[in-house]
Amino acid sequence: MKSSNEVTIYDVAKALNLSPSTVSRALKDHPHIRKETKKKIIATAAEMGYRHNKFASSLRQKHTNTIGVVVPRLNSHFMASALAGIEKITSENGYGLIISQSQESWRKEISCVSTLFNSRVDGLIVSLAFETKNMDHFDILFNKDIPVIFFDRVADCHGCINVIIDNYKAGYEATSHLLQQGCKRIVHIGGNMLRNVYSERFRGFKQALKDNDVEFDENLLFITDMSEQAGIEVAGKLLKLRPRPDGIFTANDTTAVSVIVELEKAGIKIPEEIAVVGFNNEPISQVVKPNLTTVDYPAREIGEIAATSLIGQLKNSQSSNLSTIVLKHSLIIRDSSIKNNHQNS
Repeated sequence: MKSSNEVTIYDVAKALNLSPSTVSRALKDHPHIRKETKKKIIATAAEMGYRHNKFASSLRQKHTNTIGVVVPRLNSHFMASALAGIEKITSENGYGLIISQSQESWRKEISCVSTLFNSRVDGLIVSLAFETKNMDHFDILFNKDIPVIFFDRVADCHGCINVIIDNYKAGYEATSHLLQQGCKRIVHIGGNMLRNVYSERFRGFKQALKDNDVEFDENLLFITDMSEQAGIEVAGKLLKLRPRPDGIFTANDTTAVSVIVELEKAGIKIPEEIAVVGFNNEPISQVVKPNLTTVDYPAREIGEIAATSLIGQLKNSQSSNLSTIVLKHSLIIRDSSIKNNHQNS
């Protein structure tokens, strides 16, 4: 009958009539243990099913070489790319990852942070949920000097490092492009304004209108969950507006593409009647016809820099006094927004 008990170094020592300390040193490849003895101990340990207790060892060393990640959702190309960047850097530096998703819920985010803290992660990389209003659940980490890096959806808190792009500038540039195409009634489809990414893109949108003497119309602002379904619903509302809008700036590509598809089903010509700009430069932006003008958001690079910053903090708590790292973005102009060419042809 098989035993379910975990094999320990004491079991191996007893089987070989050696001291536990000798077995322990041999399994750690200590140079003072003879090669023949070491080989015999390793072979016996393997035969008996001994497994190194990494968790117990990490408790003694006060670190686990594990990093926790909390993201709003995993079924997002942006988040998948950012996670790929995080994994690349952590793997290169000998760290494992525990990834969890808040599913846009503040309460779920609290649970995720608590679970990762109890799993003794060395540090945390976080992109905040739609619903998160306060940062109290991170105090358990801050109070233990466990470093936290926020990326994309970030927090305004003392001692935090944030990795972002200039969302205000990107929103301004996207809206300015539509204005340059002759658009005057521009719709903005945004997300929860609690989050910096959406509030800053909206702020850039409003400033571009103001700088071009175009009055902001609250009837042309739609706050959504930025899903495909949201795009379908907003498109239905846009078709009922009189006069209709002539431009749309959407805070992500998923909703922008959904809007384009629905408007074209209704016979609206894109971009001749309504020009559209998205955000994130996801693969779908080049699949939809016409191809979507969008803001290139370097997701993988953001993940890499977030992970690099965290590991820098772990190796040297004084390694950085930066509070915000801003990466470069760019506006990629494609057919969905170029009205002038169509008007001149």
